[in-house]
Amino acid sequence: MSAIELIDVAKSWGDSTALHAVNLRIEPGSFCVLLGPSGCGKSTTLRIIAGLDNASAGQVRIGGREVGALPPAQRGIAMVFQNYALFPHLSVADNITFGLAVRKVPPAERARRLAHAAELLGLGALLARRPGQLSGGQQQRVALGRALVAQAQVCLMDEPLSNLDAQLRQDMRRELRELQRQLGLTVVYVTHDQAEAMSMADQVVLLNKGRVEQAGSPRELYARPATTFAARFIGTPPMNLVALERGRIAGSDVDTGLAGATLGVRPEAIALAAAEGIPATVQGTEYLGADLVLRCAVGSQSLLVRTDGRRTAQAGDAVHLDWSYDDAHAFDAEGRRIPSP
Repeated sequence: MSAIELIDVAKSWGDSTALHAVNLRIEPGSFCVLLGPSGCGKSTTLRIIAGLDNASAGQVRIGGREVGALPPAQRGIAMVFQNYALFPHLSVADNITFGLAVRKVPPAERARRLAHAAELLGLGALLARRPGQLSGGQQQRVALGRALVAQAQVCLMDEPLSNLDAQLRQDMRRELRELQRQLGLTVVYVTHDQAEAMSMADQVVLLNKGRVEQAGSPRELYARPATTFAARFIGTPPMNLVALERGRIAGSDVDTGLAGATLGVRPEAIALAAAEGIPATVQGTEYLGADLVLRCAVGSQSLLVRTDGRRTAQAGDAVHLDWSYDDAHAFDAEGRRIPSP
């Protein structure tokens, strides 16, 4: 298994900078997700690891070996692209083994690797078909099969599930994760979908404007966001960020007991309380079946409250809110987390 290290990696084009001195270590055999909005630098980071782009500065190490000067074919990696990159005139079997044929791997070895990949991915009955005869999920499996037969210890995936419908994406997330664990692959996976990141990753690397905003386990990013950007990006609905004035919620006399410029509290951490809770007014509702999301006004601020879908509420209702002090997060004026006392 191969660890991946990025040491002060930067990428610029003239006056435009895509990455600013990124430092990152991805443990061998782990599933790392590069997460962030469009233009944050996640695909650029992946392409630099792959050797499809060259870093303007810094080092890339795979398995302890500096690979910055090596072409992609010599880095010991496999890639799965968003558009699958399948040859329409070739069969599934020939698509999967194309790279092996180019590298002149003996036919018997190609057949052995093909049979193994087809069994893992459930493609045995489809090997004679062409990509145009396959569903999106089947095409995705063929692209994965091509990566698997390369027997690389590092697999790079650039938004591989974005072309699939919601249910198939969910199924493929589970299959990908199980396959990665079974084979012990080091996977670097790019997505803008935080649900994919939270459900699949050992390590989430949240990027923002070419910098690592926060890196850690999904639980760490959810429970202790390092910045207001991380707080809002992780979680559905996103964390409430409420302006504070001398510890009070702006426009109210509600004292939070926190220092800082901003209070953060997740909608699911807020309970509808009895009369002694914080007074609020319902501004709107969103019914989601199992959950009901209320938008509530406290002073000049709005908070989302995620509660039981069996409750009923409507705009104009007076409610009371409550949350634990341990569920409150304080951020300074620059949006950085203030450590708990």
